[in-house]
Amino acid sequence: MKDRLVLLLLVFSTSLVGCAKDLSGESYSRSEARTVQTVEYGIIEQLRPVRIEGTKTPIGAGAGAAVGGIAGSGIRGGKTGQVMAVIGAVAGGLAGAAIEEGVTRPSGVEITLKMDNGRTIAIVQRLSPNERYAVGDRVRVITSGQATRVSH
Repeated sequence: MKDRLVLLLLVFSTSLVGCAKDLSGESYSRSEARTVQTVEYGIIEQLRPVRIEGTKTPIGAGAGAAVGGIAGSGIRGGKTGQVMAVIGAVAGGLAGAAIEEGVTRPSGVEITLKMDNGRTIAIVQRLSPNERYAVGDRVRVITSGQATRVSH
């Protein structure tokens, strides 16, 4: 029974990794669809690889705590088993949170642009397999509300 619960929790927590928000220049939220967007143009001056922080939801910590608590309680019976369950839950919660953040951490690029109006700006977005940037490329900077993206 414990093995089934542990397996169920692991499957549930890893299935939610796919729910992470896409931060690429090709991804739009539902609220951005069919809205007016501002377009400006500029030249890429510098590209720098970056790592974008992964998601931090209670799901990773909760799943890790449950798995750790179950694993810890199976070590011994009585009071020792209860103490081990608490230690396992705390350690599992910390490990689960760290695993979730690490698994959902995408590679990104910091794009520094010299805009046509003379301003210099930098935008960070997730790397996309369909977009390749190079220093000197003329690109569009698309702004919609709080979201800004770079596109060819």
